[in-house]
Amino acid sequence: MAASESVNPVDLLCEQIAGASPDVLQAMVKTFAQAVMSAEADAICGAGWGQRSDERVNSRNGYRQREWDTRAGTIDLAIPKLRHGSYFPDWLLTHRRRAEQALVSVVATSYLLGVSTRRVEKLVEQLGIRQLSKSQVSEMAAHLDAQVEAFRNRPLDSGHYTFVWMDALTMKVREAGRTVNVHALIAVGVNADGQREVLGLDVASDEDGAGWLAFLRSLTARGLTGVRLVISDAHAGLVAAIGAALPGASWQRCRTHYLRNLLTKVPKSAQPWIATLVRTIFDQPDADAVRAQFQRVVATIEAKFPAAAEHLDAARDDLLAFTGFPREIWRQIWSNNPQERLNKEIRRRTDVVGIFPNRPAIIRLVGAVLAEQTDEWTEGRRYMGLELLAKARMVTINTDQHHTDQTDPTPIAA
Repeated sequence: MAASESVNPVDLLCEQIAGASPDVLQAMVKTFAQAVMSAEADAICGAGWGQRSDERVNSRNGYRQREWDTRAGTIDLAIPKLRHGSYFPDWLLTHRRRAEQALVSVVATSYLLGVSTRRVEKLVEQLGIRQLSKSQVSEMAAHLDAQVEAFRNRPLDSGHYTFVWMDALTMKVREAGRTVNVHALIAVGVNADGQREVLGLDVASDEDGAGWLAFLRSLTARGLTGVRLVISDAHAGLVAAIGAALPGASWQRCRTHYLRNLLTKVPKSAQPWIATLVRTIFDQPDADAVRAQFQRVVATIEAKFPAAAEHLDAARDDLLAFTGFPREIWRQIWSNNPQERLNKEIRRRTDVVGIFPNRPAIIRLVGAVLAEQTDEWTEGRRYMGLELLAKARMVTINTDQHHTDQTDPTPIAA
């Protein structure tokens, strides 16, 4: 339906308010927009609608209908047409995208939630926007960059980060006309308040010592201090990087990842038996019992599979680093399982993308997911109690002194 030739916004708004219309906000926005467009059309024509004037240079020629997506909902606008030339309200709409800036957040959020650009395009079509391309969707998502960069570069000033989990996720990206694998390096820590917090994110070409060392040094430059234990899989170069960038920190090799590696050393028929034996090590009530059971398991396996027993014995110190901390938090620090749950959420968001167009796109999406997760952790309950954290720091100090006396330091040498 075309707009009224004579717009009286005051009368229309009073009518809407008096009738207590549930769409009063939408009607107000529409009335205001129509009034402004009518005034602009009159200014272009040199005279008001229906007025005779020597200054008139153009005249109205009906209306064309357009949908306008706003916070108040989709509004049907009647844009004035001119007999000569054309009029289009550039202050409000564009020729190829008729959504206000608020829709950018909707589209970018959809992208953040793991919706592919093609699906986002279909989504906005349901909102009445039919000229939105995949490149425009990516441009809309780019507004997240400032927020992600602020998150990645924020000071790590929440006190000591006693425990830190680290992992790397392989992503595909297009570079120099070909698809290559890169690695998203992620660190999560427990701050002085007992809350989990994503500490950092970076993208490296190779998961080697240089990449991890640069990543760890960037964290320490932002204020990472007080790390007593780093939990991770046996990534190449990570152990040496920990010793160089985090002196005094010990390394806990993830028991879950290690068990998978160990099972490759025995026949498939023996794998359930080996897995059960190794799990008994971690079911013991105290550190002494854990070490005693570890020795018994090694001896039992050695009788049938000497190579597997040797492999397990070589990993003794790395697997049992958790025993230097309170029994109450062993389950939280003897594996990388907490990080794996975070990785699963990242994968859910990134799998729909498949191949990223560039590295900044990886930082944008993964960084936004990590920032969102950190906010959820902050609002949730503590991951570790303050008393346990204090106890963990005291136990570690005593353990380090004991190791110094025995000339068998647990902390990794640089």
